[in-house]
Amino acid sequence: MNFTGIIIGVSAFLCIGLFHPIVIKAEYHFGVRCWWVFLLVAMACIVGSLLTAATIPSTILGVVAFSSLWSILELFKQRKRVENGWFPKNPKRRS
Repeated sequence: MNFTGIIIGVSAFLCIGLFHPIVIKAEYHFGVRCWWVFLLVAMACIVGSLLTAATIPSTILGVVAFSSLWSILELFKQRKRVENGWFPKNPKRRS
């Protein structure tokens, strides 16, 4: 049996599920000014994926990289959701 597809699928599911609350918390605490952290994580994971010979770790790094890149877009969308009142605004952070 070959479990590679299952392992990658579960990893992608967990990664996407993990980045959703990270984006919400990051926007709440730091606003959109932390977008560059997601970019650095993505770039590091892309390089790691390119340099990793094994299929599963390389693929998981690629999934993390592009989930991080997608999170930059979601961070700015989250700001709009907060402005619309769909998510709580951090009262301690200045606008």
